[in-house]
Amino acid sequence: MFAVQGLIGQETKAEEAEIARREVAIELRVGDDEIPLRQSLVVQANEEDPERRAAIESARLAAAERELTPLQLEVHERAAAITRELGWESMLELCEELSGVDLAALERQTEALLEETESLYEPAVEPELERHLGIGFDELRRCDLPAFFRAPTLDRAFPPERAIPALRQTLAGLGIQLDSQSNVNLDAEVRPTKTPRAFCAPVRVPDEVYLMISPQGGRDDTQTLLHEAGHTEHFAHVQPGLPFERRFLGDNSFTEAFAFLFQYLAEEPAWLEDVLGVAAAPLAGYAKAVKLIFLRRYSAKLGYERRLHSADIDLAAMPDEYASRLSAAVHVEWPSASWLQDVDPFFYAACYIRAWATERSLRKHLVAQFGERWFAEPAAGERLKEIWSKGQRALAEELLEELGAEPQIDLSVLTAPAG
Repeated sequence: MFAVQGLIGQETKAEEAEIARREVAIELRVGDDEIPLRQSLVVQANEEDPERRAAIESARLAAAERELTPLQLEVHERAAAITRELGWESMLELCEELSGVDLAALERQTEALLEETESLYEPAVEPELERHLGIGFDELRRCDLPAFFRAPTLDRAFPPERAIPALRQTLAGLGIQLDSQSNVNLDAEVRPTKTPRAFCAPVRVPDEVYLMISPQGGRDDTQTLLHEAGHTEHFAHVQPGLPFERRFLGDNSFTEAFAFLFQYLAEEPAWLEDVLGVAAAPLAGYAKAVKLIFLRRYSAKLGYERRLHSADIDLAAMPDEYASRLSAAVHVEWPSASWLQDVDPFFYAACYIRAWATERSLRKHLVAQFGERWFAEPAAGERLKEIWSKGQRALAEELLEELGAEPQIDLSVLTAPAG
C-alpha cells in the first residue's frame, strides 16, 4: 500500500501541486468582501447571519467547481488508470486487498448503523440545533453546519488560554511531562501564515515529532488539539530501532483510535470538571448530537466512495449519488458540487469509522482498569506507553486483541450506552 500510494502520488503530483496553488490564490467575492478560499470555512463557521453563511458557501462551491474539480477529476482518473495498469480492476479492489480491510463488510455495518439511528437522529440533534443556532431541521441548510460545529455559545467553557495548560495537565496526570519530551516539538507561536488548526507531523518517529498548535478557543478547537496530541504521544513513545514499517506504516485506524481517545476527553464529565472546571451536564446533549452527525455522514461517505472507486462506474452519475446519500444521512439538502473534493484518498473515511469503534473499546478497557478518571492515573499512562512502544499495527484489530476484547471491529458499540 505504501508503494502504491507513493507511485500514484508521484504520477499525480503536478495536478496536486496546481490544486494547492489555486486553493491559496483563490479569493471569494462575498458582498463587498474578499475572502481567501482556505479561510472561507472558518469565516463561515463564525458568521452569525445565516444568509451570509449561505453566500460564503455558495461562492466557495462555485469557485471550487470551476477551478478545482476539473483537476481533481484528472487525478481521480489517472489514479484509476494506474490501478488498472498494476493489475487491479478498481481502486476499491486494490485497497481491499492491500489494506486487509473488508470494505463491503464495513459498509454493511454502516448501513445497519444508519438504519438503527434513523429514528433517534432528529430527536437528538434538533434540540441542540435550536439551542445553538436558533433553528430546527425545517430551516437547517448545509451551510449552517460549520456554525453548529463551531458552537460559540460554548466558548466560555473552552477559553483559548486554557487549551495548552489543559493538555499539559492531562499528560502530567498520565505521567508524561510535555515540556520535558525532547523528541516532541511544541509549536504554539502565532504567525500570520500558520494554519489555524492543530496538526501532528511525525517527521522521524520517534525522534522528531511536531505538535503544531494555534489555539483559537472553543470546543472544536480544544478537541482538535487533544486529537493531534493523541497522535503525537503515540508516535513519540514508539520504541527506537523498530523497523520502518512499525514506526510509520500500517492501519491508520490504530493511531486514530488514540487521537479520538484524547479528543473525546473534552466530552467526558470527569475531565471537564477536573481539568476545565466546568459543568458537564449542559454539554452532553451537544456532544451526542455532533457525534451522531459525524457517524452518519461518514457512513454515507463510505457507501458513496465504494461506488466511486468501483470498476466500470458512470462518473456522470456520481455527483447526484453523492448528494443523495449525504442528504439522506444528515437530513439536509447536500450540495453535489463537492462530490470529488469531499473524498478521502485510499478510503481514509474507513479508518475514521474503524477508529471510532476501536476507541470505544480502548476507553472501556481504561475505565475498567483505572476508573473514570483514568486520565489522572500514571498507571494508565504506563499501559498506553506499553501499547505505543510497539509502534503501528497492520490492523487495528490487533489492539483489540491486546486489550483482551474480541478482535473484530463492531460498530454496534458506537450506539450502545457508554461505559
